[in-house]
Amino acid sequence: MSTPKDLSSKEQLLALVEANPFISQQELADRLGLSRSAVAGHLAQLTREGRILGRAYVLPQRQPIVCLGGTNLDRKLRGLGELRMGSSNPAAQHESAGGVARNIAENLARLGLPVHLLTAVGRDAAGQALLAQLQALGVDCAGCLQATDAATGSYTAVLDPRGELVLALAHMVLTDRLDPAFLRQTAPHRAPARWLVADLNLPRETLDELRAEARLRGQSLLLVAVSEPKMARLGADLRGVELLVLNRGELQALVGRPLPDDTALRDAWRSLREAGLRRLVISDGADGVRYSEDDELVLLAAPPLDPATIREVTGAGDAMTAGIAAALHRDPDDLRGACALGLRLAALTLQSDATVSEALSPALLV
Repeated sequence: MSTPKDLSSKEQLLALVEANPFISQQELADRLGLSRSAVAGHLAQLTREGRILGRAYVLPQRQPIVCLGGTNLDRKLRGLGELRMGSSNPAAQHESAGGVARNIAENLARLGLPVHLLTAVGRDAAGQALLAQLQALGVDCAGCLQATDAATGSYTAVLDPRGELVLALAHMVLTDRLDPAFLRQTAPHRAPARWLVADLNLPRETLDELRAEARLRGQSLLLVAVSEPKMARLGADLRGVELLVLNRGELQALVGRPLPDDTALRDAWRSLREAGLRRLVISDGADGVRYSEDDELVLLAAPPLDPATIREVTGAGDAMTAGIAAALHRDPDDLRGACALGLRLAALTLQSDATVSEALSPALLV
């Protein structure tokens, strides 16, 4: 490998480390014509700057994003006509992999990012197929809980002819086994991560421990809501949470009061900030998202989308969260840019029958 002459010694050294993270200090010294002490000085400075990390000179962009939470089989039944409650309705069925954490992990993998998923499935055909699909996409599933005494979870969504959710039934008891003991067993899998993404399917005690762990290790914890009833799992102490992603209904459930206008939303954000939350993103459907900027909430409109191209809504929120996580993995300070990417991924998912759009690729991050 040739080293550009116009780069400083430190930048030349970084280029060599990028090409071979296991290169020795003596090799670096020989290649650059520097003393070993000068190489050590450059490495120490690059480490302080956060441009290389720890043993084997791990580069920040190669750190895995670790996702924790639910995995299940999604069944979507879409009415062929207007739905009538209490009656049999003709419908079309589509089946695919699902679960909030699993969906986010697949989105991230399709974007070409390093991902590790920690979840729970049954040791049944469905569970093994779900893990195999993720592994084929490059997701590391080491450490996942595989139960022999319970079936893999399922999520059944009933959609109207326009693809809007009418009713959903979730069977996700296995996620309750992702308890603090599971966290302790899988601690080595989370240690290399800069970003942890966890869904609120996790038990309250697990979320408490994740927040404490993030504070201790200096990791960034992104929590994503899954439903209004499960907001109670979050608790009042939000120290250790870098970012919370939810919708207006879930925010209302969290703060315990209606949020009819922008003033109420801003006051809710300020109360969460006082509780220790660093940043907030509120999804507002077709209107886009509101993201926190200091004490204020800024509206970012969704990209225009022809209603005729929308297939259905399942998975769009997970795609948005994955886009936000992917962008923050590259630039932790640009929440607006992260939300823009999230909205773009959500739009692609809305136009797909699959829970995770196959149109996702690393090119979206360029």
